[in-house]
Amino acid sequence: MTPRAAVCLAAIVALASCDDMRDQPKDKPYAQAAVGPGPVPGGVAEFGRAPAPPPPVTLALLQRGQQRFHIDCTPCHGELGDGDGMVVQRGFPRPPSYHTDRLRNAPIQHFYDVITDGYGAMYSFAARVQPADRWAIAAYIRALQRSQDATVADLTDAERRSLP
Repeated sequence: MTPRAAVCLAAIVALASCDDMRDQPKDKPYAQAAVGPGPVPGGVAEFGRAPAPPPPVTLALLQRGQQRFHIDCTPCHGELGDGDGMVVQRGFPRPPSYHTDRLRNAPIQHFYDVITDGYGAMYSFAARVQPADRWAIAAYIRALQRSQDATVADLTDAERRSLP
């Protein structure tokens, strides 16, 4: 058999083994029962229902808030909450400083809601940060705000005496 005849025979066998591509079974994703709305992130309040109130502020809550703040928030907001995180230093938009009058006067619920729903360029952290940790972070933000804006007049007499 000549090489030309072998190539022709191979081509005929290949073409004969092909089927009509229009008759292939296809997956119909919208016909499946599993398709539907995605899971709701934990801690999202149902429409018309208020979220759980903030827990009492304790040292353990503030320590947990500090830990979670350093993990989830400092890349953008920075260690001091002034909006000078590493992400900002790499060219991304600067988030607002927590030390502005607007955010110092905002209710603590505002910080919880922003962590849950996102705000502006910040996306929702509801799937990443559990509700209890959102409250802990919000409490730590309050402590951070206070630490940057406190004066000696805000201290008690005992605290003033203990200063060097």
